[in-house]
Amino acid sequence: MKRNERNFLIPLCLIFFSSISLRGEVKFVKITLPDGFKVTAELAITEEQRQQGLMFRQGMKEDQGMLFIFETEDYYSFWMKNMHFALDMLWLDSQRRIVHIEENVPPCPNEPCPSYMPSRPALYVLELVSGSVKKHGLKIGDRLDFILPPLK
Repeated sequence: MKRNERNFLIPLCLIFFSSISLRGEVKFVKITLPDGFKVTAELAITEEQRQQGLMFRQGMKEDQGMLFIFETEDYYSFWMKNMHFALDMLWLDSQRRIVHIEENVPPCPNEPCPSYMPSRPALYVLELVSGSVKKHGLKIGDRLDFILPPLK
């Protein structure tokens, strides 16, 4: 490679790599439940991250979760395909209030897998280990506290 080509290629690579969106990086947020318990939730922001979710993972600790973030409030359905452990699912509106709860949702061993859909529109879905809803006394109308990092 000639010196002139290298001088052109290096800045071009820097421009390309600096233009990659941060939306593809794994990010986390601390979520405080109404009883004060804190959960570190991995963010599922992109369509690919939301489709992958927690599939193929072997488990999750009690203080871990996954927070799915959508662009608009709507009726987002979830299923448990390729999951290895049960979950509690919380659908939250734009005010971060619980609008729907599904408890102890089991993995789906065979297709077709059932879908779980909220009774009201939601902007977020929080997946926690099974039993979290009962342990922390979570109910419809409860507000969860979290501050999202910049998503772009």
